[in-house]
Amino acid sequence: MSECLDSILVQTYVDWEVIAVNDHSTDKSKEVVHAYSQKDRRICVYENLGQGIIPALRTAYGNASGEFISRMDSDDIMSPERLKEMVTALHNSGKGHLSVGQVRYFSNQGISDGYAKYEQWLNLLTARGTNFNEIYKECVIPSPCWMVYKEDLERCDAFRPERYPEDYDLAFRFYEKQLQVIPCHKVLHLWRDYPERTSRSHHHYAQNYFLDIKLHYFLKLDYDANRPLVIWGAGFKGKTIAKQLVNKKINFYWLCDNPNKIDKKFYGKVLLHFSILKSLEQPQSIITVANTRSQKEIRTFLNSNSQTAMHDYFFFC
Repeated sequence: MSECLDSILVQTYVDWEVIAVNDHSTDKSKEVVHAYSQKDRRICVYENLGQGIIPALRTAYGNASGEFISRMDSDDIMSPERLKEMVTALHNSGKGHLSVGQVRYFSNQGISDGYAKYEQWLNLLTARGTNFNEIYKECVIPSPCWMVYKEDLERCDAFRPERYPEDYDLAFRFYEKQLQVIPCHKVLHLWRDYPERTSRSHHHYAQNYFLDIKLHYFLKLDYDANRPLVIWGAGFKGKTIAKQLVNKKINFYWLCDNPNKIDKKFYGKVLLHFSILKSLEQPQSIITVANTRSQKEIRTFLNSNSQTAMHDYFFFC
C-alpha cells in the first residue's frame, strides 16, 4: 500500500484527491493510510458503508468532488505521468471519451504466460483505441487504469449496479453508452499480480460470472432476435451459454466439429456440424472455442462468407 500511495504523491499532476476506503481490513493498512492522510490533506480515509468492492466503490464515489473520476487498487503503482496524461487526454478530447493507459504486470514470483498474453493483447487494443472491438473476449478496460468525466460516469450508472465482476460490467456500460476510447501508447499503470489477488481468489471472479455478463450484454446490446443465433463449441463455455439460452427460451443452433459430440443432445439441443451454417440466412454467431488455431480458422471461414466481427460474430473467449 505504501508503494501505491508514494506513486500518487509523486504525480506530475498535483490537483488530485485520494478517497481511500477501509473495507473492514484486519491488517495494518488502515493505520498506514491514516498516517499518509495526516501528512497530506489530499488523502481522505472513509470506512466502507457496506462490505466488499462494490460498496467500497460506492462509498468512495459518494465522497468524490472532482471533475474527473479514476480508480486505483492499493497494491498497484502509478507511473509518475499517469494522471497528467489522462487529464490532458480528456481535456483535449472532451466529454464522451474514456482515457485509458497501457499496463505492465509485475510480481515477485514472475508473470504467467496467460497474464503476459493478456497484457500484450490489452496494450495492443489500447494503442489503437479499439478496446470495445473485442469486449466479449475479456475485460478490455483495465480496472485500475481508466479516467472519465464524472458526468459520463453518471451517464453509465457509475458503481450502482450489483453485478460482478464489477470492472467488466462497467466496461460494458462504457460500451453501451458509446464512450470513445482515447488511444494511448504509454505504460501508465504497473499491475501487481500475487496469489491472494481478489480476481484470482474470490468466487465473484469465477468463469461463470464472466459468461453471465457477456451473455447479459450481448442479448441487451447486440443480439438481433430476427436472425438465427448460432453457438460454436461444446466445451465448458459453450455448454454454459447453451444452458442459459435454453433457460431463457431463446432458440439457437449449436455447432461442433468434434465427431464424438455431433448428433448428441445436451439440454435438449442437438449438436450439429458447422456445415449447417451455409443454410442459415444472416446468422449471428457466438464463438466459445478457446483454441487459438481453431479461432483463426473460424474467423477466416466467417470472413470469407462476408461476415464481420461485432455484427455477425462475437468471440466469447
